[in-house]
Amino acid sequence: MVQTSTIVAASVGTFATGLLAYAVYFDHRRRTDPNFRKQLKKESKKQARAAKEEAEAHTTRQRQAIRAALQQAKDEGFPIDVEEKEAYFMNEVARGESLSSEGTDNVEAALCFYKALKVYPQPSDLVTIYDKTVPKPVLDILAEMIALDPSLNMAPFSGGSPESGIPNVGLD
Repeated sequence: MVQTSTIVAASVGTFATGLLAYAVYFDHRRRTDPNFRKQLKKESKKQARAAKEEAEAHTTRQRQAIRAALQQAKDEGFPIDVEEKEAYFMNEVARGESLSSEGTDNVEAALCFYKALKVYPQPSDLVTIYDKTVPKPVLDILAEMIALDPSLNMAPFSGGSPESGIPNVGLD
């Protein structure tokens, strides 16, 4: 009677030999047949083109999702009262941190950080903090959201400019 291990070893050996033979045949054909090389090059270009189109489609879908999320946030509105703003800010930052740590929905995480940024008194300071703490994929989406919102004032606070009417007190 033939043992099972002998049958398994023979099957694995046959499979490995067949795979090696195909690799040698493929390499020989690739080296000697110019039409085969052309066909391989065509297929490679076709796959690269398909990958590029898929990446462009993904970028377009993501931009549409970002625009829709921004519009939804604007439609919901933002709190006006100081205490409500503070609670809203803390809630959105906490949600954004948990979503970004999971890494499942980067657009939603960026939207949470955007909402917190929208109610923060000095957004440019918060962006500096985000730059150090938020993961890069979420930060890139957040940057796109900031770029799409012209009402968000990202200029740093300038205490002593003549245009602001506030006197410059300090070291000159």
